[in-house]
Amino acid sequence: MSKTIIVSNRLPVSLQHKNGKFEFKPSAGGLATGLGSIYKEGENIWIGWPGNDVDSPAQRQEVIEELKNLKMAPVFLTKEDIELYYEGFSNETIWPAFHYFTQYINYEDSYWKSYVEVNRKFCDTILEKAEPEDTIWVHDYQLLLLPMMLREALPQATIAFFQHIPFPSYEIIRMLPWRKELLEGMVGADLIGFHTYDDMRHFLSAVGRILGLSNESGYIQADNRLVNVDSFPMGIDYEKFAKAAVSKKSLANVKKFKSLLGEQQLLLTIDRLDYSKGIPQRIRVFDELLEANPEFHGKVSMIMVVVPSRAKVKSYMELKEEIDTLVGRINSKYSTLNWVPVHYFYRSFPFNELSAFYAMSDIALVTPLRDGMNLVCKEFVASKTDKKGVLILSEMAGASKELVDAVLVNPNDMKAVKESIITALNMPEEEQILRISAMQASLKKYDIFQWVKVFMSRLAHVKDKQKDFQSKAIDQTFINELESKFKAAKRPVLFLDYDGTLVGFKARPKDAYPDKELIDLVGRLAERCQVVIISGRDKETLGEWFAGQQVDMIAEHGVWMKKQGVDDFELYAEVDDSWKSDIRQVMDYYVLRTPGAFIEEKHHSLVWHYRKVESGLGDLRMRELFSHLKYMASGHNLQVLEGNMVLEIKRPDINKGRAATAFLKGEEYDFIMALGDDWTDEDTFKAMPKDSYTIRVGYAYTQAHYNIKNPTEVRNLLSQLVR
Repeated sequence: MSKTIIVSNRLPVSLQHKNGKFEFKPSAGGLATGLGSIYKEGENIWIGWPGNDVDSPAQRQEVIEELKNLKMAPVFLTKEDIELYYEGFSNETIWPAFHYFTQYINYEDSYWKSYVEVNRKFCDTILEKAEPEDTIWVHDYQLLLLPMMLREALPQATIAFFQHIPFPSYEIIRMLPWRKELLEGMVGADLIGFHTYDDMRHFLSAVGRILGLSNESGYIQADNRLVNVDSFPMGIDYEKFAKAAVSKKSLANVKKFKSLLGEQQLLLTIDRLDYSKGIPQRIRVFDELLEANPEFHGKVSMIMVVVPSRAKVKSYMELKEEIDTLVGRINSKYSTLNWVPVHYFYRSFPFNELSAFYAMSDIALVTPLRDGMNLVCKEFVASKTDKKGVLILSEMAGASKELVDAVLVNPNDMKAVKESIITALNMPEEEQILRISAMQASLKKYDIFQWVKVFMSRLAHVKDKQKDFQSKAIDQTFINELESKFKAAKRPVLFLDYDGTLVGFKARPKDAYPDKELIDLVGRLAERCQVVIISGRDKETLGEWFAGQQVDMIAEHGVWMKKQGVDDFELYAEVDDSWKSDIRQVMDYYVLRTPGAFIEEKHHSLVWHYRKVESGLGDLRMRELFSHLKYMASGHNLQVLEGNMVLEIKRPDINKGRAATAFLKGEEYDFIMALGDDWTDEDTFKAMPKDSYTIRVGYAYTQAHYNIKNPTEVRNLLSQLVR
């Protein structure tokens, strides 16, 4: 029976060595809570680093045994691994890049080498536990290479990846020397999840521009697999926070803290020490607020919790120093004997004390400069059982896309943040209740458990979609059947598209001429059967390329035809093309606006090529032109068709299907096969008799009975027919 394997850099426990024995302290994180519903069931397991350097084989064995009881398995990392892979590449290269702090990116090659090695260590540990049919869910930026490593070892496995931090725009990702390898690693997954639509959009753009993989509605065609990319905003364990806020322990803490602080309005900020959180900016805003509004002195104070993090990293040490200085300055400037503006704690707190902070604070100030989701704001809202309180939230946090009833601010606009605090301090209770109630309703509905459920059901949906494609993928059994039917046939015929089927695409269409191997192959096929080259190419090009070959040719999607032994092409469909001059003007305008685009004029159609255009711009202009031409086409009875990096406009009554039907009329063939790679070939597939073999090149929705990977595979298949 298949199982689910959760994989993350850290296990949801921390390992401590006390009195000669190992102890495991469970993590209180939201992810551990949500995924508990998965890894604690059946044969399922969680794999990750236990969080401590374990050297001796005996100790390692002890850790393995202890973790086994907790349904976990360790990946042991050395001090050097932690230094280079974790503190190095993960946190000094990926972290600043993905949070848009490009000035902090460290391009150290030894970091990258270690990152590859550690991802391989994780892969090896998983492979010891995994079966070919298992589901493996990989988490976060420390393991970006892992999905593809697993895919290569377990092609049939169900592999998912979720990124908990932001994904940057193409302009940032392109700065990394290892951008291609990182993206290739991620597309090893069947489903790739992010917190927000923006992250998903940035990822699809990067994959399109760096790997050349196009996408349609969030589905990437990666080799012979369909990969889905989607957004899944992560929730919290809502009930846990709502219940804790009214628990005896929390209420006792609230009473104790309030007696010490007196009657004040409280601002709360809770962050891990990190430059992405905007902590110094927040202190400066509070300083400006107090300077400009003396009436708040003695009446408003800030509880600031900073959880220690990466204490040995230089940029973090400097940040800590800056925060210490700013807090010291504001407190020395405004403090009185019975009032301190900032209560600053550089440590973590037990859960019930945090819950008390959430419950008693009037305002939560959550203003990161960039954040994947940020769960603190959700925890604050869930803890407001009396529905009184105000959330001030940065637009740069993923949570801002959900919590639209918060007071949303740009954290870089210090004036706006200051004004939002004044608004919050003076907000009427009725408005507070309305806003908090709306946010609570959303958070209750989409909690951490629902997040897990939605993600896993989406993964199952993607696998079903893949199965539909795979059921059409040709295999050796099919090839053997095809070969024997072909050999036994008295009068076989093959309809072969050209571009994307017999040859790959080129930046310049003229460069896609047939090589010697293809000419030889077509020659051998023509000795054994009737070969029809059915293409959108113009008749002059086809005539020149296949001169002297014993083949029939249908050019320009069925406008022209040349039978074997006949000297020239004959007009196959009489068409009026007086519409061209109007349409050409529009297309010329789009060529002028799009460097790299050009127009190809055929006898009865116009084609706008954008293969050489910068990818994002090409897609954008193509969509604009598509809408413009659609509008014009209705007046001229024309059809606009989207192809592989081309847009073609022509009469709807000209298509390959019509030409193929006319070609077959009155003829008796006992073996018919058609191969093609795009929308124009779908007409051919539809026109074929039921017992014929139709094969679409590439993995897309199709009327064809089968799929084949690429032109190289097409040539291999055709070679087998005539070997």
